[in-house]
Amino acid sequence: MKSSKHVIVVGGGAAGMVAAISVRRVISDVTLIERNPRVGKKILATGNGRCNYTNTNSECAYYYGGNPGFVQDALSFFSAQDTIRFFERLGIEPKEEELGKVFPMSEQASSILDVLLYELNRLGVNIICDTFVNNIKKEKGIFVVEAEGGGVISGDRVIIATGGKAMPSSGSDGNGYELAVKTGHRVTDVFPALVQIMLEGNFFKRIEGVKVVGTAEIIHGKKTIEKDSGDILFANYGVSGPPILQISRRAGELLNEGKEAYLKIILMDKQEDDVLKLIEKRIKSNMNKPIDFSFVGLINKRLIPVILSEAGINDIKRPVNELSNSEQKRIAHILTDWRFKIRGTKSWPSAQVTAGGVNTEDIDPITMESKLVKGLYFAGEIMDVDGCCGGFNLQWAWSSGFVAGKNAAR
Repeated sequence: MKSSKHVIVVGGGAAGMVAAISVRRVISDVTLIERNPRVGKKILATGNGRCNYTNTNSECAYYYGGNPGFVQDALSFFSAQDTIRFFERLGIEPKEEELGKVFPMSEQASSILDVLLYELNRLGVNIICDTFVNNIKKEKGIFVVEAEGGGVISGDRVIIATGGKAMPSSGSDGNGYELAVKTGHRVTDVFPALVQIMLEGNFFKRIEGVKVVGTAEIIHGKKTIEKDSGDILFANYGVSGPPILQISRRAGELLNEGKEAYLKIILMDKQEDDVLKLIEKRIKSNMNKPIDFSFVGLINKRLIPVILSEAGINDIKRPVNELSNSEQKRIAHILTDWRFKIRGTKSWPSAQVTAGGVNTEDIDPITMESKLVKGLYFAGEIMDVDGCCGGFNLQWAWSSGFVAGKNAAR
C-alpha cells in the first residue's frame, strides 16, 4: 500500500519531471507545479532540438562548482546507463554518437518530453501549470507553498527544481534562489556558462560568420586555464562554437572574480617557426602576387585582410616579396597565437546553463535533502553544479531529480 504522504515538486523541467515520476512510483500523492503553460519547455531546445539527453562518460571530472565531487553519489545511484534504461522503458531508443553523447533515435527533443509527459499522466501525477511559487515555509512540520495570486498548497515534503537563470524564455529567471534564501540556504554567485564569449576588437563585424577549425584557450596570468578544439565561429561580438561554449565557464569565473582573462585562438596547429617557413616558401614560389592574394588557400579569405592588419601591414596590394622578415614573423605569430582580451560573455538568454547556485554544503549529496530544513530537497540546475557541454547537465538533472524523488517519498 502506497504512503499517504504528499510531496510537492516546484518546477516542471527535466529534474522536476523525473523527481515527480520517482516519487509517484513509491507514493500516491504528488503535485508538480510549473510556472509555464506546460512542463518541459527547456528540454525542447536542448541539443539543437535533438536532445543530447545523457553522456556515457558522466563522472565528476565533467562537472564544476564549489564542490564538484558533490555529484558522485547521485551519478552512481542513477548513472548514464540507468538513464538510458529509464528512457528505453518509456520508449526512447538510444543512439550513441562521438564522445559518449546519447540522443533519441528519432533525433527529436520532443520525443523525450512526450514520453515524460505520458509517464506523468499514466502515473496520475497532479500537474498544475501557470502557477508561480513565491514562497515556501514550514509550519508545525507541514510545508506551505504559496503561489502568486494567493493560492496555497500544503505538503509533507517539497522538492525545489526551478532551474537557474539560463534561457529565461523557458521560465528560468532565478526565482528558485529566492525560495532557497527564504528557507535559510546560501546561494553562491551565479553567472552564465556554456555561452558565447565577447572580445575586444573593432573588426568582428567584417568576419562575422567565418568558421574555422582551431583551438581556443582561456589565458590568465600567462597560464592556460582551459582549452578545447573544434569549430570556432566568429560573430560581431566575438566568438562562438562548441569549443568556445565548453571553455566559457572559466572565462566567466575569472571575470566574475574581477580578474582579467584573454582568449588565445590557434588557427594553425604548428610551431611558429614551421608556419614561418611555410610563409617563406609561398613567398618564394609566387614573389609578384599581391600580399593578400598570396595567402589565399592558406587562410580563410575573409580573415586575410584582418590578420594582415593585425600584423601591422596596411598596404596589402604590394608584391608579397616586399614583406619584411618582421612582418612575416608577426603573421606567423598570429596564426599560431592570436590573442584577444575578453570583455565578457553573452548574457542569460544565450547561456545553456547556470554556473553557481544553492551552496551544496547545505545539501546532503546522498539524498539531495537540505541539511537545514528536514523534508526539503533540491534537484537540478538550482544547485551549485554545472557540467560540460555534451549531455552532462541533463544527466545531472535526471540523477539529482531521481534521487531527490526517491528519498522524498520515504
